[in-house]
Amino acid sequence: MGEAVKDGREEVIQAWYMDDSEEDQRLPHHKDPKEFVSLDKLAELGVLSWRLDADNYETDEDLKKIRQSRGYSYTDFCEVCPAKLPNYEAKVKSFFEEHLHTDEEIRYCVGGSGYFDVRDRNEAWIRVWVKKGGMIVLPAGIYHRFTVDSENYIKAMRLFVGEPVWTPYNRPHDHLPARKEYVDNFVINASA
Repeated sequence: MGEAVKDGREEVIQAWYMDDSEEDQRLPHHKDPKEFVSLDKLAELGVLSWRLDADNYETDEDLKKIRQSRGYSYTDFCEVCPAKLPNYEAKVKSFFEEHLHTDEEIRYCVGGSGYFDVRDRNEAWIRVWVKKGGMIVLPAGIYHRFTVDSENYIKAMRLFVGEPVWTPYNRPHDHLPARKEYVDNFVINASA
């Protein structure tokens, strides 16, 4: 039998169930034994992913196609590191507060790496490690949080439909229409 074909995305995006440790949020926090989560499983939760050419993002045809098909008309960059982000430690802690957005959160890692943690259908944390070349879309209404990893550096392109809206609603905000729609589409109907 031949070797299984590895999805190229897995070189820049990996996911696993997290342990319950209170240690530094920037550590991997693998369970023991490690329990990895497939990118297909993430897609069942509404989390989409791509592997793109981060060294040529300005001319990348695949990125252009994704932007056109999904209506991402606005981009900017966010660099999270001690040298670039004022009040770095406080900001990193604030990003790690569990929250949701009423719009998709689209992040394309063009340098460094970081962790996006999302809840599964049973409220367990899944850690999604996004490295240079990885792009993820977190659906509107999903509870999540972000932290840099132990390298303390990520440069990400943020993409938006129209003018940027980036309002975090810390948990609980289950009454918001975006949360109700997420639960209907990815929690209730998906498990039925």
